[in-house]
Amino acid sequence: MRKLFGTDGIRGVANLEPMTSEIAMQLGRAAAHLFMRRAGRHQIVIGKDTRISGYMLESALTAGICSMGVDVLLVGPMPTPAIAFLTRSLRADAGVVISASHNAYQDNGIKFFSNDGFKLPDEMEARIEDLIVSNEISHLRPTADLIGKAFRIDDAEGRYIEFAKRSLPRELDFQGIKLVVDCANGAAYKLAPKVLRELGAKVEVIGCEPNGMNINAGCGAVHPQQLQEAVRRHKADIGIALDGDADRAIFVCEQGTIVDGDHVMAALGLDLHQNGLLAKQTLVGTVMSNFGLELCMAKAGVKLLRTPVGDRYLLERMLAEGYSFGGEQSGHFIFLDHNTTGDGLISALQMISLMKRTGKPLSELAQAMSAVPQILLNITVKQKPKLESVPDIDRAIRESERRLNGNGRVLVRYSGTEPLLRIMVEGEQDAVIKEVAEDLARLVRTHLT
Repeated sequence: MRKLFGTDGIRGVANLEPMTSEIAMQLGRAAAHLFMRRAGRHQIVIGKDTRISGYMLESALTAGICSMGVDVLLVGPMPTPAIAFLTRSLRADAGVVISASHNAYQDNGIKFFSNDGFKLPDEMEARIEDLIVSNEISHLRPTADLIGKAFRIDDAEGRYIEFAKRSLPRELDFQGIKLVVDCANGAAYKLAPKVLRELGAKVEVIGCEPNGMNINAGCGAVHPQQLQEAVRRHKADIGIALDGDADRAIFVCEQGTIVDGDHVMAALGLDLHQNGLLAKQTLVGTVMSNFGLELCMAKAGVKLLRTPVGDRYLLERMLAEGYSFGGEQSGHFIFLDHNTTGDGLISALQMISLMKRTGKPLSELAQAMSAVPQILLNITVKQKPKLESVPDIDRAIRESERRLNGNGRVLVRYSGTEPLLRIMVEGEQDAVIKEVAEDLARLVRTHLT
């Protein structure tokens, strides 16, 4: 049973366990030991977002890593996907990101990348935990000139800017595009506007004055209302909202309307397919992607594969089976031809590129798919047995799927964080999906509440 790592690194309230400087130093020591796999000096990249607690955790991680004889490369505030790239570019042994993504400023988190730029598999995270709990490496204390050093990398920003721009055709620029970008007062507050301006766009910026406590506060991907109003006010062609660590992006069309992540995947997926760039003619989504995306892809001869919710599950499936593009409604889009993790800036560049190449506004591109009606019911439960172990519920779910006759979808799952069972039913007829959802809800209440 893992005590530190969750589905995306370690996360919690800063200065309370597990996000204390003491644990951060132990994490630094354990990670340094784990990644010393070659001869010679070793180095680990550390980046962070703009939270006030980032200074404390960065110093503690640095101390722990250096105490094991490993050097630290400090890059300061930098998007999570930039650390994935810089770890590879700098030939480092690993990368560390200090960020709690879209959470409020009082939280923070720590996640690791291996030297290939991918997040760590479960077994490596478990090994780091074991090294901390067992005190196995407490006796390892290099001295004298074997102690590690810390260096600040001054050209990290420029390296990532050029990397991001290389995801576009060299002859393409954004002249004639007017946009608004909301940087969430987070890690991309300097980078994102600079990249977009270098490409020729006319850029209005909000959420670019971090003070350590305003990250994600009423702005960014989790609060796009300010962006919607700015797009309308400036008569912009597109709005882009990044989250605190800039690994995802939410888009607003020229009318000021949020474009759902499924519609973004449909537009970009179809374009990749038409240009022969969608590996195995397959798009990878999650169980929450609207059934309309599946219908849209099927019409174009593209298969939609579904994974559990979470970008790590998308990535695992894509790597295991050789797919190149996937994403989820929340704005995580993974272009494996360009980066090893979700990258909000590269996602934005790909969407603006599609607008520029086709001459179509985002509102029109979003019509690539039509969402089918959806009903979502949340039922408080007292217990969470496996659904297949309750014969009446298991049988009812299968019967509900038969009732939809291939024109809809039933998803029944427990919440991972609350005592809830979620019932989602999608289909082309409102009356039918409502009846199916309510029948299932009645049965669940009988057995589980």
